[in-house]
Amino acid sequence: MAPLLNDRGEMPFLDHLEELRWRILWSLLAVIACTIVGFILVVQFDAPELLLRPVRAASDNPNLELIFLSPADPFFVSLRLAIYTGVILAFPILVYHVWSFLSPALEKHERRSIIPSLYLGLVLFVAGVALAYFAALPVTLKFFQGFLTESLEPSLEINATLGFIVKMLLAFGAVFELPIVILILSVMGLVTPMFLREKRRHAIVLITVLASFITPGDAITLTIMMMLPLVLLYEFGILLSAGVYRRRAKAEAEYEATLEPPSESVETR
Repeated sequence: MAPLLNDRGEMPFLDHLEELRWRILWSLLAVIACTIVGFILVVQFDAPELLLRPVRAASDNPNLELIFLSPADPFFVSLRLAIYTGVILAFPILVYHVWSFLSPALEKHERRSIIPSLYLGLVLFVAGVALAYFAALPVTLKFFQGFLTESLEPSLEINATLGFIVKMLLAFGAVFELPIVILILSVMGLVTPMFLREKRRHAIVLITVLASFITPGDAITLTIMMMLPLVLLYEFGILLSAGVYRRRAKAEAEYEATLEPPSESVETR
């Protein structure tokens, strides 16, 4: 049933709350359904084994096995991985409901700017996870292996080990959302391309600090490995911001043109 609108075409506040309630409910159901599918995928493709491969490569022990301290640990590890997978699978549905709820309050040019960014964000997240898995994670694990001595015998526990790996993958994926954050702030009018260019040096310093926290291990190799993509993503965010303001200026110019009286209506004396 379509929501009722008042004389000005606006939805009453209580109807907004009702719509929000249903969209949250459908989003939760989508996440639950996708988590069930994710659990099947995790078990079918042995996701813990995929996450363990970089650990085995770093330790030069192809037969390395993880230990667990509780009989339920393997199940709950698989369940957590299934939830992560379910959220990723449900992302298009979540985007649809968020967009359907927010889009009526946005201008036409704002909707055109935000729609592609929502799916671009997923692509950037996957790119960040891939960089962490194939490049940053092996270097980090190799670095930590260098601190083993004869008095230390490695015994890796499943929760701590896979938790460390997943956190690192998610951290890389999250920081790769930088252009999307810049784009949304630009659409909201909170930042401008000129401001971003003027603060470029400050941004590089902050990126360096952030990279040093996210990438434990070799302070030079890993920090640079994280810094370079983030600097490029910051520059990409500036381009996106500039595009937003160009479209906004064009829309304002077209609107002002409609307000000007036609030249034929002006009488010459």
